[in-house]
Amino acid sequence: MKVYSYLSIDSFANCYLVLNEVTKQALIIDPGEIQVPIIENIEINKMKLIAVLITHNHEAHTKGLSTLKKIYDFEVYGADSEMTGKASNVLAGDGSITIAGMEISHYMIPGHSADSLVYKIENVLFTGDTLMGGYIGTTNTNYARKTLINNIKSKLLTQSYDTIIMPGHGPISTIEAEIEFNADIVGKIARDKEKEKYASEVFNRDEKNEGWFTPPSYKRGDNDYEEDDEFNL
Repeated sequence: MKVYSYLSIDSFANCYLVLNEVTKQALIIDPGEIQVPIIENIEINKMKLIAVLITHNHEAHTKGLSTLKKIYDFEVYGADSEMTGKASNVLAGDGSITIAGMEISHYMIPGHSADSLVYKIENVLFTGDTLMGGYIGTTNTNYARKTLINNIKSKLLTQSYDTIIMPGHGPISTIEAEIEFNADIVGKIARDKEKEKYASEVFNRDEKNEGWFTPPSYKRGDNDYEEDDEFNL
């Protein structure tokens, strides 16, 4: 497998051309903007474009579909039936498919959008706006954010440390880097640990019938004073 990355300056979104070097079949992930170098690469290297995979139906990642349709005949894959109706195949939940001779796993990870998908080919995750270098995708509600983080932790961060992340925006990363340095995820994990520690302390104190603010026993000494004591300043 060979992956070519292209950046759209208009939306600072990444588009990926993935080639099966044996069969010369190819697919595109998130065609936000179809630039001349993408077409030249396909034509000069005699690739056969088989499919387009969409991580989520936002214009920054789908705008180039109409351009591609004028040139090539291919299938579209995604989770939004409204978008995939232009050609194609709706992917629901988690699963795997074979396209262009490559085994592709897909993970449904809602949060940034209801139709957010992550694709895995070999040791590369194409994460769209779900997980990016150092941060996660934006959400509209706290519930959506919590759902997104929980799904990232259970479905993505459980992948091997050397798994490569190719996101919808920003630089390439790895699972190991995100576990160590992603501000949104590390912060959430730290807060969860603090909550667990707090709950454990409360439980242990309850078991011992202790309160949080149990004052120590106190005995008045000779040098202590009463409220009516006089002072010479």
